[in-house]
Amino acid sequence: MFFNSWDNIWRTLIVGVLAYAALVLLLRLSGKRTLSKMNAFDLIVTVALGSTLATTLLNKKVALAEGFTAFFILIMLQYIVAWSSVRSDGFKRLIKSDPKLIFYQGKYLKENIIKERVLEVEILQAARSSGINSMDQVEAVVLETDGRISVIKKSVSETNTLTSVDK
Repeated sequence: MFFNSWDNIWRTLIVGVLAYAALVLLLRLSGKRTLSKMNAFDLIVTVALGSTLATTLLNKKVALAEGFTAFFILIMLQYIVAWSSVRSDGFKRLIKSDPKLIFYQGKYLKENIIKERVLEVEILQAARSSGINSMDQVEAVVLETDGRISVIKKSVSETNTLTSVDK
């Protein structure tokens, strides 16, 4: 069917604007961490928020107050997990992965590449994206906790950015 009634259109319009405003307000109140680069838990919360927004918009049986409550619960759970992971190393290890070296000092670390399911061609692509034309210019390549691949050029500096990366 293409059209049911103007009541459905008006409900979707009003609930959509109010639900969107509520979601933006809650995200702003929850702080920058909620909107930062995502790890697996953040992705789950984001998908759940989108699903909740769609359900609130399109399902007449879900009242705006129920959708707002669902937004609040999801954002608070994300806040609690982020708060806990900052304060507890054990909880942080449970929720987040550590960065992992996948190339170091001229050698592909095959065991880590296989374990992390990364292709060598992806490492080369990351190097090219960093403006590198030869892997001889690369000190290390790191698979970050958010799935990005970081390329670290060789340097004469004594400061080492690899101190927190698992080998």
